[in-house]
Amino acid sequence: MIEKSFNFLVKLCAFSIVLLMFALLLVLIFGSSTAFERFGIGFLFDSSWDISKEHFGAAAAIYATLLSSAIAMIFALPVSLGIAIFLTHILTNRFKSFFSICIELLAAIPSIIYGMWGFLYFVPIVGAIFGGSGVGLLASGGVLAIMILPLIACIAKDAINAVPRAMVESAYALGSTRAQVLCSVVLIHAKGGILAGVILALARALGETMAVVFLMGGILKVQPSLVEPASSIALTIALQFGEAIGNATHQSALFALALILFGISTICSFGVRYAFNK
Repeated sequence: MIEKSFNFLVKLCAFSIVLLMFALLLVLIFGSSTAFERFGIGFLFDSSWDISKEHFGAAAAIYATLLSSAIAMIFALPVSLGIAIFLTHILTNRFKSFFSICIELLAAIPSIIYGMWGFLYFVPIVGAIFGGSGVGLLASGGVLAIMILPLIACIAKDAINAVPRAMVESAYALGSTRAQVLCSVVLIHAKGGILAGVILALARALGETMAVVFLMGGILKVQPSLVEPASSIALTIALQFGEAIGNATHQSALFALALILFGISTICSFGVRYAFNK
């Protein structure tokens, strides 16, 4: 009886995740139906967003979301893998605990603190080097990279540590160099854990709101420059949802943005998984 009850509870927990995902999806589909009925598929490719005329398009927000996340991943992924390799195979045991704690603490810092720090110190540096105010996609992507870097590094470190020691020692015994062992043995066998870290980090970058409030500028426009103010999907929803209450079209457009973000996150997650497993 106890065994059956335990199995039932475990299955219930597992299926509840699936039910929750479909429940969220149905809410987004229902909430965005008005916008898609009015604007059609053109909503995805229209970059104009005029609240007074009740004309909305998602292209500018999609552009900012994808570009800022891509910048973050380009900077964060190689550095985080380097950190994970350094902590597991190069650093002496005497200092491993200290550096590991530092990385874990960085991963636990709330995003709003990164946003405040980025606005006060990183944005002026970007502005001094590239011109303008410094607020924009480059500053947002840079701070997002710093935010997600410890997350990938922590998970990658645990994945690398899980590679059987005998496999590593066998590769050394066959005459492989450290670089060959790390690239051909360790990273290959740890790619499943690294993949999980990349997906979690990418999801955080795509949906980040509080940090980019300080860094992106909040202007819904496809900017040709990385140092001009823009607005991601999550930022647009956060800034406008309060004033959209009572305006059915505006509110539905924000739900449509949320549905698009849901789709982007899903597609990117499957794309990263396919790329790693190929």
